[in-house]
Amino acid sequence: MSEAPRLWFQIRIGEGRFGPGKAELLTHIRDTGSISAAARRMGMSYRRAWTLLEAVNALTDAPAVETERGGARGGGARLTRRGEALLAAYEHLRVALASTAAPTLAALDAPDDPHD
Repeated sequence: MSEAPRLWFQIRIGEGRFGPGKAELLTHIRDTGSISAAARRMGMSYRRAWTLLEAVNALTDAPAVETERGGARGGGARLTRRGEALLAAYEHLRVALASTAAPTLAALDAPDDPHD
């Protein structure tokens, strides 16, 4: 049996793209306060997470994530207002598109009519 059709999209911002992987990374950073913890949750290397963050931060004129080096307080990462806005806009579009696309995706997944 084949996989059911699903919605997947990216937002193009300037020369870059923002899609489900970068949105998930920002969500995990928001939830954990840590780039390394976010990377672990996604099963990716810390280096790959940093590469994605650099791409996200290059999308607009303000960074989406701010970091603080380790030390007595242990460092960490947090979303900026720009990062929160980017993530919220992506989620809003995801929900709206999923709702709009649901009937079309369901029709694609419907069994073939033997009378066709």
